[in-house]
Amino acid sequence: MAGHIQDRWYKTEPGPDGKPCRVKSDRYGSGLRYRARYIGPDGTEKSKSFPDRQKRLAETWLTNVASDMSRGQYIDPRAARVTFKGYAEKWLKAHSADLSSQIVTEQRLRLHAFPILGSRPLDSFRPEHLRNLVSALESNPGVSGAYARNIYGDVRAVLSAAVDDGLLPRNPCSAKSVRPPSVERRRVIPWLPSQVHAVRRALPQRYQAMVDTGAGCGLRQGEIVGLAEDAVDFEAGLLRIVRQVKLIRGKAVFAPPKSSKERDVPLPSFVAEALRVHMDTCKPAQVTLPWRRPDGPRVTARLLFTNTASGVVWRSNFNIQEWKPALASAGIIAKPLKGMPYPSAREHGMHALRHFYASTLLDAGESIMAVSEYLGHADPALTLRVYAHLLPISSKRTRETMNSVLDD
Repeated sequence: MAGHIQDRWYKTEPGPDGKPCRVKSDRYGSGLRYRARYIGPDGTEKSKSFPDRQKRLAETWLTNVASDMSRGQYIDPRAARVTFKGYAEKWLKAHSADLSSQIVTEQRLRLHAFPILGSRPLDSFRPEHLRNLVSALESNPGVSGAYARNIYGDVRAVLSAAVDDGLLPRNPCSAKSVRPPSVERRRVIPWLPSQVHAVRRALPQRYQAMVDTGAGCGLRQGEIVGLAEDAVDFEAGLLRIVRQVKLIRGKAVFAPPKSSKERDVPLPSFVAEALRVHMDTCKPAQVTLPWRRPDGPRVTARLLFTNTASGVVWRSNFNIQEWKPALASAGIIAKPLKGMPYPSAREHGMHALRHFYASTLLDAGESIMAVSEYLGHADPALTLRVYAHLLPISSKRTRETMNSVLDD
């Protein structure tokens, strides 16, 4: 049996003959009599009290604690006092992700996980509670499948950390009966070259080369907006992607590219020419922004694309005031009725240029590895999941190859 049991109704004192003897303590007859004590895996003492005539129960409890420790199923008693919300808020403060990711994660947990799981003590979590969360997310019409999957991922990450901290024996998300929210996989339908050209023509001149850069080099919108003069190597035919512009709590900051994937992207001659013309008509402007977070150190770059006031191109303003009207002029989305806003165009944001870039390369026979590297994806598996259906069909090539080898 691990630890020992203290009888708080009695204490040991030297008797008249100098030998130790048991005498009643000041607590005799009041309060819980037995305190079972042991040293936990973290090196601190834990205890639980039991009433009079329950010494055997205290012994059984200590035996079970020792057994749980040996099986790796020990749960720290603190788990009974720590709620999911309390632990998640503490976890968020120590989260290693960048500030913008922390903000998004906190918002998802606060709006969707805390109302369902927030008040539940960690030691009470069972697979059924995760099944209830998934069911609630999937039945919420305002939560898309992909967004629900992200919320579930946040919850799983919190519970995994609780396991690491000894507050849960295992992550209930790992149970076979618990499945993540289902996601409807929508196949990317790339734009036609004519659509790319039509949108480009419909934009004001100072923004037209943004289309060339997105469609010809596959950059993300934030990377295009953060593209500086020193990133263009006309002689080597490369774009060096080392920063992007992000909005954090409504403030623009410079930050590394997504997943901190700095990269060199081939610069096609038509994009190089478009950038030369753009830089002649709209001179690069010096812009100073904080690095990574609103209170970060100030960094200055000579940006290629700026607004009419030579400042940062704000994504929200650009998308509403410039991009959507260009989409409507190109016939990609409907023109709104007078006084009404433009319709939603999520699948036709500037990311559509990135899809066009990837699909064009794959259709030309470029490898998944190369496309993944140029796009700045975390790994080629992501590229394959998104664009596998765009790979050229090789059945004809396969038949011809096998015939040439085996046909007599």
